Amino acid sequence: MNDRSTHDDVIDVIAATEHWLTRAVIGLNLCPFAKSVHVKGQIRYVVSEALSVEDVVVELTDELRVLHDTDPKKIDTTLYITPNAFADFAEYNDALFFAERLLDQLKLAGELQIASFHPEYRFEGTEPDDIGNYTNRAPYPIFHLLREASIDRAVPAFPDATDIYERNIETLERLGRDGFDAWMNKR
Repeated sequence: MNDRSTHDDVIDVIAATEHWLTRAVIGLNLCPFAKSVHVKGQIRYVVSEALSVEDVVVELTDELRVLHDTDPKKIDTTLYITPNAFADFAEYNDALFFAERLLDQLKLAGELQIASFHPEYRFEGTEPDDIGNYTNRAPYPIFHLLREASIDRAVPAFPDATDIYERNIETLERLGRDGFDAWMNKR
């Protein structure tokens, strides 16, 4: 957050992120792996004060190391949330490029990976209002830091893991934009 940030602001950002996680990601089963780490309290929520790519790279360096060095039973995944940076999706994509390079520089590629979420997420070749983009739309720009070993352990429990993306698109197409909005507005 920024100099005017308050504890309440951070709480609000985390609450909005948890609502998105429980309603969209878990509630619509967009990621069948998310429920377990959520229920076990193994998700670290980090609300960043970063305003630039440079700030994000510094903070992500620390967060990637924290995740790597912490027992997975305590922190299995991190949601690094940037509410004050990257409102523009193109800027977020540029920052994601540097975040991915950071994995290589820290020699963590193959151990950790970064999934991307943004309020205006848009898959290449889609229209901005395409409902399929909502699989990766979140209330704020988020860099989701994941352990590859955790994914490897989870995949056998979901034999059709490679079909997740297609099922997510089908789910969202069935709901439509109005249905998705109604689902997300439930508390």
